Parts: sequence; C-alpha cells; structure tokens
Amino acid sequence: MIVSALPVGPLQENAYVLVSDASGDAVLIDPGDEGERLVRAAESLGGTIRAIWLTHAHMDHVGGIAAVKRIVDVPIHLHPLDRPLYDGAAQHALLFGLRIEQPPPPERELAEGDVLSVGELEFDVWHVPGHAPGHVALIGHGVAFVGDCLFAGSVGRTDLPLSNPAALNRSLQRLCTLPDDTIVYTGHGPETTIARERASNPFLSGAARLVERPP
Repeated sequence: MIVSALPVGPLQENAYVLVSDASGDAVLIDPGDEGERLVRAAESLGGTIRAIWLTHAHMDHVGGIAAVKRIVDVPIHLHPLDRPLYDGAAQHALLFGLRIEQPPPPERELAEGDVLSVGELEFDVWHVPGHAPGHVALIGHGVAFVGDCLFAGSVGRTDLPLSNPAALNRSLQRLCTLPDDTIVYTGHGPETTIARERASNPFLSGAARLVERPP
C-alpha cells in the first residue's frame, strides 16, 4: 500500500493518493484543490485512479474534484448528510474570500458499515459526525483517514454551519478505540497515531473540552 499526502490549496488541506502496489489501482481522498497535480501524482506512483473518496464536503476538501473529473471520469463517494455542504461549496468558499470550481454531483453514497475497495485493499467506513454531519473516517490496514475530525494535537472546528460539538465528542471517543499503533492521516497538518493523541491531545486527555452551543 502506498499513501502519499499532498497539501493543496490556500488552506493546505491534505489530499491523499492511495495506491494498491499489488494491482496499481488508486483512489484520491479529499482532493481539495490542484486536481491536475493530484492526477499526475497518482500516475507518478504507478496508480490508475478508480474513485474519489470524501471524508466530508467542506470547500477545502472538494475544490479539486471538477479538475480531476475532466481528466479521469471516476465516481465520487460522499455521505448523503453532507450533500448540503457539497452543493453549496463554491458559494461557501466566497465567504472566506476563496474561489473554487463547484464539483459535479457525487455518484455514490457512503454509509456506516460500508467497505470500500481499491485493488485488494479494503477500508471500513465509520460515520464520525461533529465537524460535519456526514463526516466519515476510512479505516483499514493499520491506518485511518480521518479528515478534519482529529488532528495532531487538536480536533476539528465545531463553530461552522451544521457542526455539532456533542457529536464530535462521541466521534473522538470512538476513534480512540482503534489500536494504539493506528496511523492517523489528518485533513491538515502532520500524520499522528492513536496512542500519541490519546496521551497528549488535550481534547482526548481531558485537559480541554468541546463546549456545546446553547439551543
């Protein structure tokens, strides 16, 4: 298995190229910008892109999809609860002074318990809402692609539209049940491990907590 992280766009979102080194099949995870660069990266690793997998639909995670689709027409996988964020991604970007190309509609719906395959590799889909209502983590082969749910030393924002601090707390507790040596590939910043975050992340150790918004 080959995993290549490529920070893209003005927010330096981590897009991932995941390649089965046995079959050469590849997927792009969260292609947030610079779609042409991501396709070239997959090709340089010997990969043939078969799909786009999205952990969630915030604009910095979907801004490169349209460019990718013009080169390789592969299915986009998204949890349906994030469809409102996805459909409004280009408009939402303008609120931050950014411009992205609105991505085309997703073709496949993700759900808790799904198993996604690329070559011989299989990844379980966990629904881990909080940062976004349809946020998922993709877990298998000792790694977890967690999007913006968990970061090295921090966690995802809960002050954005449709975010939910209580739900994110539950999602973080669930991620903590993964084995200690699980490599965590995050949506921004460096990779980490479950053991490291359980020991030192203030939101997991109890030193800090997410505050629920008043109703």
